[in-house]
Amino acid sequence: MADIKGNIKKVKSEMKDGVLLVAVTKTHSVEEINEAIDCGITDIGENKVQEIMDKYDSVKPVRWHMIGHLQTNKVKYIIDKVSLIHSVDSLKLAKEIDKRAAQHDKVMDVLIQVNAAHEESKWGIDPGETGTLINEILESCPNVRICGLMSVAPYADDPDEIRPFFAQVKKLYDEYGKIDHEMIDFKYLSMGMTHDYVTAMEEGSNLIRVGTAIFGARVY
Repeated sequence: MADIKGNIKKVKSEMKDGVLLVAVTKTHSVEEINEAIDCGITDIGENKVQEIMDKYDSVKPVRWHMIGHLQTNKVKYIIDKVSLIHSVDSLKLAKEIDKRAAQHDKVMDVLIQVNAAHEESKWGIDPGETGTLINEILESCPNVRICGLMSVAPYADDPDEIRPFFAQVKKLYDEYGKIDHEMIDFKYLSMGMTHDYVTAMEEGSNLIRVGTAIFGARVY
């Protein structure tokens, strides 16, 4: 059994000031999640809509993040449950989020997912498309607030190999965060997971998504 309390303490000891820790709870039990919340976790991230729905009513009060790929037909199930959707990578998805948010009379905070390494196995837009997608969302989605960018770096044994990808997304974050618009509020640069969060923070990330380093290896 993982030492959740000790693991959280270790991760927090490596964090820079102003960084938000999102505990990734994919495949982990409600009991484990509630233990993490008792140890000071305020935000949790799920990759799958079904897991949010299965766990939502049994987990203690916490901010939920949708960090995995989100299909348009699943938006309606989580629109009233999550605080932040990290994985917006198309206008089609943004429009569905906008529609569902309007039905709940709310503004949904989202991040644009950027695929800096152009990996075919990962979701996200090409870095060069970032400005276009942001402008399209601002023009057509009044119930969507863009709060920053998210990226998943390639896996590398040496985190320094992926430093350039984090640096590229940070540059985009700085550039598009300057847009003067009421629905732009860049406050989150979501980069870094268990194996690379220290490098991500060094390159400017202020939100890290950490699962294994808190809960131990997943059992499928």
